[in-house]
Amino acid sequence: MNDILVDAGLLSPVRAGTPAEAAVCDTAWLQAMLDAEAALARAQARLGAVPPHAAETITRAARAERLDLRALAVAARETANPVVGLVAALKETVRALEPEAAEYVHRGSTSQDVFDTGAMLVARRTLVPIRADLRTTADALARLAAEHRDTPMAGRTLALHAVPTTFGLKAAGWRQLALDAARRLDAVDAALPVSLGGAAGTLAGYLATAPLTGDAADAYPDRLVAAFAEETGLARPVLPWHALRSPVADLASALAFTAGALGKMAIDVQSLVRTEVGEVAEPDAPGRGRSSAMPHKRNPVLATLLRSAAIQVPPIASILTQCLVSEDERSAGGWHAEWQPLRECLRLAGGAAHTAVQLAQGLRVRPGRMRENLELTGARTSAERLVSVLAPRWGGDAARKLLDDASREAEETGRTLPQVLGEVPGLGLEASELADLCDPAGYTGAAGSLVDRALRPGP
Repeated sequence: MNDILVDAGLLSPVRAGTPAEAAVCDTAWLQAMLDAEAALARAQARLGAVPPHAAETITRAARAERLDLRALAVAARETANPVVGLVAALKETVRALEPEAAEYVHRGSTSQDVFDTGAMLVARRTLVPIRADLRTTADALARLAAEHRDTPMAGRTLALHAVPTTFGLKAAGWRQLALDAARRLDAVDAALPVSLGGAAGTLAGYLATAPLTGDAADAYPDRLVAAFAEETGLARPVLPWHALRSPVADLASALAFTAGALGKMAIDVQSLVRTEVGEVAEPDAPGRGRSSAMPHKRNPVLATLLRSAAIQVPPIASILTQCLVSEDERSAGGWHAEWQPLRECLRLAGGAAHTAVQLAQGLRVRPGRMRENLELTGARTSAERLVSVLAPRWGGDAARKLLDDASREAEETGRTLPQVLGEVPGLGLEASELADLCDPAGYTGAAGSLVDRALRPGP
């Protein structure tokens, strides 16, 4: 029965078998909530609200393998969240180790403190491989950009040849997006907070269970939040955030950007690997890209996986943004609606980042095919350059009309632009000069220096 219930990633291959998938599985989530319970007990022990031996026992008992995961999941139907059953099961486990320590489990706490802190721990643990993969991808793209700094190719706008560019500049652009995503995730990671508010965000339950009075009682909430943050390694929030969902919304936004940024590389690769384009190819691997019906095909599966995540994560992340509209001091349904979308955003973005490493490191570039494709338009991609050269002599409008007419004639007759222009009386250009001006490889603008600037080490 349990095998039937396992979500093994059959319908989501982009994340199947990746580090992010393992980091957000049910067992990982359960362990994170148990880690939150144990960290809370240790923080309270540091401030004298829980006996140290009880905190040690709770920490020792807070292991996912000691609890029945499936039973907790089914029991959550009766309470609308998994923490109630988790606390009961953890108390029983602690009681078996040290009976008197059981009363200190979840002392003064509430389900949302434990779940939200666990969610932030899951997020932090998942962001570790995602951020590493993004930087590994960026490193691979930097090598491609440097190697192909001056490799000319057709720039394409609205699906058609525009003016020439270089593959180095394209790779540098992909790299910039990967670095932008990594920086966004760095900022979010540094701000992931503990959740500590008690039943309605006042920390009343924590105060009620702490043997303190006077100034010590006044200082206790701030000291407890600080100790809890230290025990978990998470940040200290300014206020309890049960109904202030900025941390989740910020995380969702960064994950949506990450998937979309990698999706840009994916859709470019999909365009460039087309049979009739053939300017790049995905890395080979045994069985990768096989068609079930057509033996000759090797499909661009890595780009396809990346694009699938890029299409899914932003709309899923929008659910988390909508949950900012959270009523009262705790939402009935809004909070609960976050959990699965958050997991999906983490594992899809994580799967995409892991896949991007494979694509960037193994992408095969075909400069010869790029040059062949540049020639398809018979040097018409250099028309803009010729307008600027002829404008001082012909006037801007006349030069533009001349090139419009010449480009149309070249396309209709199948001749090259230099051939058509060579017949224009009084053009004022020698044949060799015209040929040089019409060489697309000589009209890549500042592409090389832009690549240099992008790859220059930052401060």
